Amino acid sequence: MIAISKIYTNCFLIVIGLLCASALIEQVDDTDLVNLITGKESVIVLFTKDKCVECDELQLVVENIQNELKETIGAIVVKAHNSHMVNIYDPSREPSLIYFRRGMPLLYYGDYKEDEIVQLFAENQEPIVKELSDENFEHLTQAATGATTGDWFVFFYSTDCVFCLRLHAVWEAVGARLKRRLNFARVDRLVAGISTAKRFHIVESPEFIFLRQGHVFRYTAKDYTPAKLIEFAETGYRKQTHPESVPPEANSINNFFAGQLQALTNNLQLLMIASVTICIFAAIVVVVKTLAKKKLAKVKKAAKSK
Repeated sequence: MIAISKIYTNCFLIVIGLLCASALIEQVDDTDLVNLITGKESVIVLFTKDKCVECDELQLVVENIQNELKETIGAIVVKAHNSHMVNIYDPSREPSLIYFRRGMPLLYYGDYKEDEIVQLFAENQEPIVKELSDENFEHLTQAATGATTGDWFVFFYSTDCVFCLRLHAVWEAVGARLKRRLNFARVDRLVAGISTAKRFHIVESPEFIFLRQGHVFRYTAKDYTPAKLIEFAETGYRKQTHPESVPPEANSINNFFAGQLQALTNNLQLLMIASVTICIFAAIVVVVKTLAKKKLAKVKKAAKSK
């Protein structure tokens, strides 16, 4: 009987061990992680670190729902422990849960509740934030005409700004929380959105503006956490009792000449060359006119002598 009891005990322990093993999240290194998030599949990454109680709490939650996440949104769930990659996507560091949708990151922001995590990721399988440019900014936002398409919260970034790169997942998190109330966008202020950045007097990266009913509310705080950005969009903007009016959209001709003049002014050497060229051209015109007058005078004199 004792032998049979031991056999049952061992079988029970083996079953428990297998169940625990199946619940564990696959751990990957940074090389594998890069390959995963740059691929075509959706990936959910749990970033953890040593001696982190909160990391253990979130990991337990994710372990319990990883199969549901796979079935619901078809995402691969992995863990990156002590990864340097977390610095790129979450300024607040570990623990961090990020949903990569074909490379576009969405940071989970909220309580560590299983149903809330599943619901948030299931409802945001496509990016929330729209990429705007000079070509479509006014058409989509209708900012100058009173924003008939609704309120817009716009993030101006630049590719040379490392901190801006870390905010893309945060910005998607803010958009996921408020997408039913307002629109979210981002604009590359140094490439596709140069004119739009000048229009709204954007001079650095990152900068955030809230467009509402023909007015511009500027987010001036340096706290770029989801909580603070959400608070500003919900109530914080009201503290600006005298917001700016949305500046009019400059027409394409004015933009062209303004751009050419600015480029010419910024390039002293080009300005000097242009000035010399103009002087030479003027001198040539004077010489040609003088020679023409002399030739005409000779022709008239020769005609009279005949």
